[in-house]
Formats: sequence, C-alpha cells, structure tokens
Amino acid sequence: MKRKTKDTTRVYLGEYILQRDMRVRMPKEIIKNLDVAQGTSFFEIYLDSEHREIILSVKKDVKTDE
Repeated sequence: MKRKTKDTTRVYLGEYILQRDMRVRMPKEIIKNLDVAQGTSFFEIYLDSEHREIILSVKKDVKTDE
C-alpha cells in the first residue's frame, strides 16, 4: 500500500556521501529545527521510487524499555 504524502516546503540542508557501512550523516540543522535528540529519536523511512527520493519522518510516541 502506497502512503500518500502531502505537499510540503523543502529546505535544502546539504549533501552527504553514503558511508561504506551504509550510514548517512545527518545535518546539525535537523536538531535545530525539529524536536529530535541524538541517540533517542526515531525516524520512519519512506522511498519514493518515482522521484528517486528518500523521505525521513520523525516518529512520535516511541516506547522503549529504558
């Protein structure tokens, strides 16, 4: 099932190379502009193959065993 996304304003934050271990470095602007914290925030990951885009959405209400 394909999830419908609403049109949003995009803000360019920079470009980064995909690391050999498959990591992508996140720009510091994400922490400044979103309610996220290093090491504790979760993202939902979506692929728009038609536009060759990866979409990260901040996941709210994540329950952990801590």
